[in-house]
Amino acid sequence: MTDYFINKKKIINDPVFGFINLQSELVFDLIEHPYMQRLRRIKQLGLSFLVYPGANHSRFEHALGASHLMRQAISVLRLKGHEISDEEADAVTVAILLHDIGHAPFSHVLENTLVEIPHETISLLMMNELNRQFNGKLELAIEIFKNHYKKQFLHQLVASQLDMDRLDYLSRDSFFTGVAEGIVGIDRIIKMLTVWNDQLAVDYKGIYSIEKFLIARRLMYWQVYLHKTVVSAEFLLINILKRARELWSQGETLFTTPTLKIFLDNRFSHDDFSQNMLVKEKNVLDWYALLDDNDILSSVKEWQSHPDHVLSKLSQNLINRKLFRIKLTERPVSKKWMEKTLNQITNQITNDKNLSPYFLMTGEIINSAYNRHTENIKILFKNGKVKDMGKASDINLSVLTKTVKKYFTCYPKELDIN
Repeated sequence: MTDYFINKKKIINDPVFGFINLQSELVFDLIEHPYMQRLRRIKQLGLSFLVYPGANHSRFEHALGASHLMRQAISVLRLKGHEISDEEADAVTVAILLHDIGHAPFSHVLENTLVEIPHETISLLMMNELNRQFNGKLELAIEIFKNHYKKQFLHQLVASQLDMDRLDYLSRDSFFTGVAEGIVGIDRIIKMLTVWNDQLAVDYKGIYSIEKFLIARRLMYWQVYLHKTVVSAEFLLINILKRARELWSQGETLFTTPTLKIFLDNRFSHDDFSQNMLVKEKNVLDWYALLDDNDILSSVKEWQSHPDHVLSKLSQNLINRKLFRIKLTERPVSKKWMEKTLNQITNQITNDKNLSPYFLMTGEIINSAYNRHTENIKILFKNGKVKDMGKASDINLSVLTKTVKKYFTCYPKELDIN
């Protein structure tokens, strides 16, 4: 048998950043793993493609982009005299590559519906399993990811208010949605990065780029991530799966993919995941690694013709983009308004008051571009002093530090509601 040499120093052509170099054999092997390949089948922006037709990019692309930016940041910090070993450089790159590996289908949409465990927790569990499979090669990456490593600034490059995750997704999501407000000066921000007292900081010359970054993030949340039509679509999908699970628990026959069936049959706990429980000859993490957007969409498409009126109508609405009307308000709707609307839904749609809540969705959306009460963005001045971004900027950042909360109500458009 002839052994063929596999070139693991690949170049990837990325539409956002151009050519990306994979500089590590470990990174190449991780990208080849089924856990990472699954991210190709999970949309970065969930159901945002129903508003922005170009928003079909995946979590896989985002992971590659973030790891590319991490390599650039490491090079900049090294040039400024901050010591980062090759082992640390590989580890922090692996940490950012795998930071989203535990996302549920459609990214954040189904995080607390099919599996009631945060994606960050599942990401760590999957990283631990990968570490076992790769004979301990991910130990340092996991330490950095968990912020247990002695150099805290490495963790801040992975998870902070100015990390490589945010720098990539703002530019990438802006590119694919066509929302120009998300464009930020990534090259300049990275070149302005430095380290002060083991904390990630920004040279004072980059302060205007950071102001633009914070403003862009706020605008992208309102225009893309919290766009009211996207919110309507997301909660429609959540209610579809809630109804499917209810029918399933009652013994109703539903079309499902084999993978989705596992998650309708079981409500896996944190212990089930952490112990990697065996279910039908596969571990829970392996089942989870098979669950993606395709399982959900193919099932919802079939549910359009299900005899249950609620499941079929909600599924038809999503597949054909007949989304619910959504209204944003400064205060929650009154109990009286809710009762009146539910009565209308019962009379016009369900004929059953117990089913009417599936057609009325309420909740809140929160936008906070910069939280000065947690980990701040530090600006390093010529005299060696450091200030929080909120105090260093010469513009009023109160609009960015203020947490804005809005309440939403979704209901079928055919209802005549004032």
